[in-house]
Amino acid sequence: MPDSQIAVEARNTVKVFGQGASAVRALDDVSVQIRQGEFFTLLGPSGCGKTTLLRLIAGFDTPTSGQILLDGDDITHLPPNKRPVNTVFQSYALFPHLTVAQNIGFGLEMQGRPKAEVADRVARMLALVQMEPMAQRKTSQLSGGQQQRVALARALAPKPKVLLLDEPLSALDLKLRKEMQIELKRLQMETGITFVFVTHDQEEALTMSDRIAVMCAGQIQQVGSPRDIYTKPANRFVASFIGETNFLKGVSDGATVTLGNGAKLPLVAPPGPVSLAIRPEQVRVVAPDAPGAMTAKLASTVYFGTDTHLHLHLDGGIDIVARQQSPVTGGGDLAVGAKLGLHFAPDALQVLED
Repeated sequence: MPDSQIAVEARNTVKVFGQGASAVRALDDVSVQIRQGEFFTLLGPSGCGKTTLLRLIAGFDTPTSGQILLDGDDITHLPPNKRPVNTVFQSYALFPHLTVAQNIGFGLEMQGRPKAEVADRVARMLALVQMEPMAQRKTSQLSGGQQQRVALARALAPKPKVLLLDEPLSALDLKLRKEMQIELKRLQMETGITFVFVTHDQEEALTMSDRIAVMCAGQIQQVGSPRDIYTKPANRFVASFIGETNFLKGVSDGATVTLGNGAKLPLVAPPGPVSLAIRPEQVRVVAPDAPGAMTAKLASTVYFGTDTHLHLHLDGGIDIVARQQSPVTGGGDLAVGAKLGLHFAPDALQVLED
């Protein structure tokens, strides 16, 4: 990819905290390119290194080794106030004694911008985040969602090249969090600014991102579009962390995989023991006497409103979950202990690296 299309790049980045036996390697030779104008998400569990990488881009920490580049320029040792980058924190860090408008304009005033420019930019940001009626309110009088909008407007006001977002939705309730997911994506598309978003929430990542980097133990496991990450996980960790997954063990002869219940699946895989993954919605429940069906016994059902999960036992000690759309009119419940048949589409099964 041409360098002109790269907004942020980490090259062979290592970050070690502490020394000697107590040293923690938070980032382990991480390299990644983030494109101009994309919504890029760093996704992973607590302690995976995602926030550490964000802090290196922001300039709050310096890598032990490696480089951070912005628009092709090495900014590894540049202080935060010299970088055209802004950060929205989980806590928002607003000034409670200032109004919404004053909070948004604070950074511009600190930069010595002319008053007319500050007023114009504040008005534009208020319109962008749909907070014009709240302009003269103190931020202490706002709801959590409104405070987050103010924090976003303040960060966007100086027109940064890159906006970093460190789990900014985690303090919101579920309904508001879903609404703000849509708002964040709208803001990113309208401004064209590169967003780098940190979260442990897979739904947030899948909903908003152009691309996702899945991290674990200080390393990037896979980078790709939400669809690629979900449908073609690179390894067992990615498959288990993104969405729900059934894992199956089998033995391959190169063209066929034999499961523990004796079922043979036409699947190209390296000869020997293999791990397979299949999503619950890709498990097809059919009649137990359907041609080629594997026999299963229904252990339990879990109703989620739009979907129902069927927990099934197969011969050979195999447990598997199938997801079905719940009937619109109710009814259609299956009895626990009922015998069912299962089909897997060959292209729905993924051969995984452990």
